[in-house]
Amino acid sequence: MTDIIVIGGGVAGISAAARLSHLGHVTLIEAEAQTGYHSSGRSAALFEETYGKPTTRALNSASRPYHETANGGVLSARGLMLLGSADESEAFAHDLTDMGLDEISVAEARAIIPILSDHADRVGYHADAWDIDTERLMQNWLRELRGNGGTLMPGARVSAIGRDAAGWRVIIPLGDVTGQILVNAAGAWADGIAAMAGVRTLGLAPLRRSMARLAAPGGHDTRNWPMMFGPGEEWYAKPDAGALLVSPAEEDPSDPADVYPDDMTLAEGLARYQDYVTPEVTRPIATWAGLRTFAPDRQLVLGRAADAPDFIWCAGQGGYGFQTAPAASALIADVVAGRIPELGSDLAAGLSPARFG
Repeated sequence: MTDIIVIGGGVAGISAAARLSHLGHVTLIEAEAQTGYHSSGRSAALFEETYGKPTTRALNSASRPYHETANGGVLSARGLMLLGSADESEAFAHDLTDMGLDEISVAEARAIIPILSDHADRVGYHADAWDIDTERLMQNWLRELRGNGGTLMPGARVSAIGRDAAGWRVIIPLGDVTGQILVNAAGAWADGIAAMAGVRTLGLAPLRRSMARLAAPGGHDTRNWPMMFGPGEEWYAKPDAGALLVSPAEEDPSDPADVYPDDMTLAEGLARYQDYVTPEVTRPIATWAGLRTFAPDRQLVLGRAADAPDFIWCAGQGGYGFQTAPAASALIADVVAGRIPELGSDLAAGLSPARFG
């Protein structure tokens, strides 16, 4: 018997479990043998405060102090550069304004990234974007969970969920776990978990995104380059461990699964990136894909299910899971504890599953 069951060992579930461990005994259930295996293990891991819907940006802002200071902080400088061309002027202007970037000259941009081609004839930039040490962040929360007596159960795929006099009963290979509160942080599988529990689903949509790791272009040292992206986020590239991660930034519908990249989509994204750089794109060192799962309105879903108040949604993170996790998990703890949300009642209401009726 436990007080609170959290299903899902990605960053959403880990952070929620850590916060909730201050309220009672928490059991965190993860289907895979390791935490952070799916979307959390395949994230671009950038903290960009102006990224996402207004509610997401509010969560980003509220999360920033935690990312900067908690347990010594997890942020390191990266920067963000928007590259555009004459035939993308409208999309470029929109992104420049929407993300609050400063327009700089191509010469200034080449002083930062020397491989830019003549195709780039307009550039936006700001330094206020940061890499997130995702492993350190997740391990900090797991230590907090264990330090408060919580239990992590990896390799425990849920096969059924029921209810009895003691509360929720979750069936896993090792037996049953029973708790009074059930938190659904199952990412792409969150609607499936709700269906098992007899709770109304929300129409969450898992979307595939592919990624390629390229050798450092032209042999350059990429460590201090900013993240680059094209207008409308049709591609992006980010330095990573001496190499460069490049993505077509696609959003192709997928069933919840351990997904693989689509070679044609990846090739198209690499071609869009190639337009903006002079070194020839060579065969990737590695490729992979992950799922970004969105609610119908592309906002996070945080709060009590309308038809089951002891079932808590912590889902729909899309591509914003890491950067919103400190504030999102704090809101989940406030909801479970019955406290006035620290984030404010209006923001909490905007993120609540009650908005779907």
